[in-house]
Amino acid sequence: MDSRPFRSVLYIPGSKERALEKARGLAADAIIFDLEDAVAVEEKAKARTLLAETLASTDYGPRAKLVRVNGMDTKWGRADLDTLAAARPEALLLPKVNAPGDVEAVAKILDARPETADTSIWAMMETPDGVLNAGAIARAPRMAGFVMGTNDLAKELGCRFRADRLPMQYALQTCLMAARAAGIVAVDGVYNAFKDDAGLRAECEQGRDLGFDGKTLIHPAQLEIANTVFAPDDAAIALARRQIEAFDAATARGEGVAVVDGKIVENLHIVTARQVLSRAEAIEQLQKAMG
Repeated sequence: MDSRPFRSVLYIPGSKERALEKARGLAADAIIFDLEDAVAVEEKAKARTLLAETLASTDYGPRAKLVRVNGMDTKWGRADLDTLAAARPEALLLPKVNAPGDVEAVAKILDARPETADTSIWAMMETPDGVLNAGAIARAPRMAGFVMGTNDLAKELGCRFRADRLPMQYALQTCLMAARAAGIVAVDGVYNAFKDDAGLRAECEQGRDLGFDGKTLIHPAQLEIANTVFAPDDAAIALARRQIEAFDAATARGEGVAVVDGKIVENLHIVTARQVLSRAEAIEQLQKAMG
């Protein structure tokens, strides 16, 4: 997995022309152009065509661009693939992935199309079967990322929404573990109360502390908090630099460990420190590219 930022992953309805245009100027690391939940049944065909045309003609800059298609078990899924293929999508996000076979079936379709040679696949992890099969799904063909679908998963589990998300912890950690083992991205689920900044910040901090790369968002007002929480702050960057400097000095003296702020620093801490600096640099480069 590279250091490309996925701090903020914003859902944009594929049926809303104004929203598609506005997305070009938003400070999102990634955009999910949604043809599934955000589009009414009677708008599915129109949205599919609009999105294909928009992606083929619009520059969204360095942001990661994912298209959430309808499930292949619906009457819209295959048509989404056929129509969007010409737009050479960067990634397709598959809803309600239950098993690696769901990914393999779509990968075979993409393999048969030269225009989608570089299109990756992401999976919505939002069903009990999906969570239980997370390890195999993460290693399926073309897989590049997991998106936690916590709303659908809560419905399937029959669990209550709690600020600490205790009922969701097994699913979150299982999918994160599978993603890390396979070297793919893992993005946390949405926070529904988009006007509750304190609640959003707390849930972003929990997701960050668990190890997620970022958070999916339902409103542009949530971008700043997610971008801030999931980025290394000045203190973390300074500590990483001091750890590397101290460890390099210890190594030069023939020692295997260093001490920084009264704590032992070993090689494994240096790996993490370099990841922090790499992530900070990648975020800075992305922000410069977006202007």
